[in-house]
Amino acid sequence: MMGVQTHHAKVWFAGINNNWPLAEYEMGELKEMFDQAREIETDRPEIKTMPMIYPPIDSLNSAIARKDLPAFKKGFELLTNTCNNCHTANHFEFNVITIPTVPPVTNQDFRPH
Repeated sequence: MMGVQTHHAKVWFAGINNNWPLAEYEMGELKEMFDQAREIETDRPEIKTMPMIYPPIDSLNSAIARKDLPAFKKGFELLTNTCNNCHTANHFEFNVITIPTVPPVTNQDFRPH
C-alpha cells in the first residue's frame, strides 16, 4: 500500500501544480499497481471489491487529459473517498486515506517545466 499512497500523493501534487504530464504518468503507475494486484493476489478477498476504484481512476484521467483543475480536484476527492470505501468494505476502516498536505518526497519538483 505504500507504493499506492506514494503515487496517490504524487498525482495530487502534480495536478495542483498543473503538471499534467506528471499527473498522467503517476495515474498510469497507480492503475498499474491496482492491475497487478488483481492479477497476482487472486486469493485475497479484497480483490473482489477492487473494481470500484476504476471509475474514479477513469474520471480523474479524463480531468487530467482536459487539464481541468476543478474537475481534477473533484476527481481526486472521489478517488480518495473510493479508497476509503474499499477499505471499509474490507474491514480496513482504520486505514483512512486523505488528500495530502505535504509532498511524499522532498527531492521532486512538481511544477511543470
